[in-house]
Amino acid sequence: MLEASLVDRQNFEETVVTGKITAIEKDVAVIDVGLKTEGRVPLKEFAQPGKPAELSVGDSVEVYVERFENANGEAVISREKARREEAWDRLEKIFEKSERVDGEIFNRVKGGFTVDLGGAVAFLPGSQVDIRPVRDAGPLMNIPQPFRILKMDKRRGNIVVSRRSILEEDRAEHRQEVVKELSEGDERDGVVKNITDYGAFVELAPGVDGLLHVTDMSWSRVNHPSEVLNVNDSVRVKIIKINPETHRISLGIKQLHPDPWQGVAAKYPLSAKFSGKVTNITDYGAFVELEDGIEGLVHVSEMSWVKKNVHPGKIVSTSQEVEVMVLEVDESKRRISLGLKQCMDNPWDRFADEHPVGSVIEGEIKNITEFGLFVGLNEEMDGMVHLSDLDWNLSGEEAIKNYEKGQTVQAKVLDVDPEKERISLGVKQVGADPMESIGELKRGDDVTCTVTAIESGGIEVQISGSDGPKAFIRKSDLSKERNEQRPDRFAVGDKIDARVTGIDAKTRRINVSIKAREVAEEKEAVEQYGSADSGASLGDILGAALKGDENKKD
Repeated sequence: MLEASLVDRQNFEETVVTGKITAIEKDVAVIDVGLKTEGRVPLKEFAQPGKPAELSVGDSVEVYVERFENANGEAVISREKARREEAWDRLEKIFEKSERVDGEIFNRVKGGFTVDLGGAVAFLPGSQVDIRPVRDAGPLMNIPQPFRILKMDKRRGNIVVSRRSILEEDRAEHRQEVVKELSEGDERDGVVKNITDYGAFVELAPGVDGLLHVTDMSWSRVNHPSEVLNVNDSVRVKIIKINPETHRISLGIKQLHPDPWQGVAAKYPLSAKFSGKVTNITDYGAFVELEDGIEGLVHVSEMSWVKKNVHPGKIVSTSQEVEVMVLEVDESKRRISLGLKQCMDNPWDRFADEHPVGSVIEGEIKNITEFGLFVGLNEEMDGMVHLSDLDWNLSGEEAIKNYEKGQTVQAKVLDVDPEKERISLGVKQVGADPMESIGELKRGDDVTCTVTAIESGGIEVQISGSDGPKAFIRKSDLSKERNEQRPDRFAVGDKIDARVTGIDAKTRRINVSIKAREVAEEKEAVEQYGSADSGASLGDILGAALKGDENKKD
C-alpha cells in the first residue's frame, strides 16, 4: 500500500493532474492530488474573467504540479497554469488547422485589448478589432465571440488574435451571396457610406457596397464628389460592372439618364455660335459647358486675336458666360473644339481695311531681334520690319544698329495676312528708292559723281546728286595711270567724272570707273585724229585735235 501510494517524482512534477477539493478556506482551496500533503490554490485562479469562482468541497479539478513540496512541506500546485497548459495544447491544434476560437475581451491595454481564450490570455491589437475604426469598445467587452489566431509563441507566452479577420470572412461570404443576386444593368437604391477624392462608396445591402466613381456621377464635369453627394444620402444607382473574382461592384448615376453626346454633331453644327459657361481653366485653354453633360474646349490659340502667350485665366474666368463658335465635333471621341475669338471682330481684317498696302503708319519699336524690328500698332498688334527693309544702301546688320527699343518710326505697309496674323512693314520704303533716280542710265554712260567716303581700297561716290544711288570705285579703277591710282588724292565732296561699267538690279549695285572713261576718251581721240601707223604720240594727236578745234572756231 505504501509503494502504491508513492508516485514517480520525475514524471509527476510539471504535469497536469486531477485533484479533489477537501476544504475551502477564506481565499484558497485545499486540494488533494495524492501526495503526502495537500496543496493550496487561490480562489481567484478558479474565477472566470468578470465572474466569481463557483467551487464546492468534493469537486474534482485539474491542477498543474510545480513541485512535490515547498519549504513548508506543502505541494506547490496551480489551477491557472493547468488551464494554461490545457489551453495551449488546444489552441495549438486550432492554430494548425486555421480554425476559429471563442474568447472574451476582458481588459484594455496599450495598443489594444486582452482576450481570454479559455485559460490562455491573448493580445488583440487595436487594428484587428473591427473592419472600421472602433471609437467605443464597451459593447464588445466580456461577450463570447469568435477570433482568429494570427501568431503563437509558447516560449514567450505570446498569442496574437484578430476579430477583424473573422468579420471580413463573414462579410465576404455574405457579399458573395448578395453579389450572386445582382446583375450588371440592375438599378438599386443605396446609401452613401463614404466619400473620397475619386468617388463615393454606396452600400447596397448590409456589408455590401460598391464604388461610384466621380466620372460616373454625372454627364457634367464633377471636380469633387462632395459637390454632388453627402454621407448618408440615399441614391439610386445602376450596376455597371461586377468583377467575378474580387466581387467588386462598379456603380453609376449618369447611366440612369440618356447620353447627351448622342447626335451631338447635328445639335452643334460647324461654325454655329452658342452661349456657354466656363467650367474649368487650364494652361492650354478653357472648358465651356454648352449644356448639362456637353463641354467643349477653347484652346488658348482660339481665345484672342491679338493676345499671344497669355494664360487663359487672364482672358476668361470660371463661371463666366461666353459666346463661342463650333470649330470641330468628334462624336466618337466625345470632343468639341470651340473658338472664342471667332465671335469677335478680327482686328487683322480691320487693319487691312483701314491700312491698305502702301499706306504709311507710325509706331513704337516694341522689340529688336536678330532678323528685324517689331513695331507696335493698335490693339496690341505688332508689325515686323525685316532687316532687308530697313535701309536702301546699308546692310541690315548695319542699319539695325541705328534703332533702339521705344523709338518711334514710320513704316510703309508692305503686306497684311489676316489668316497667318502677320503684318509686314518697311522703313526704307517710306523714302524714294535711289535706284529709281538713275532713270535711263545704262552701261557705258558717263556720269558725274560726288565723293562721299575714302577708303584704302577705293572711294565711295554718289551718282547724280544727293538723292542718287551710291557706287564704289575700286583703287585699280581710279586712273589709267598706275601712279595715279591713289584714293588719297581725292577728298570728300570732290566732283569726278566716271563711266558706268555695270548695273545689277537684283543686287542693287552700280559699278563705275574713272579709268574706263579715260581709256574710252583716248581711244576716241586716236580714232578721230591719229592713226596707229603714223607713229604719232598721244600728245601729237591731242595737239592736232586742239589745233583743229581752234581752226574750226576761226
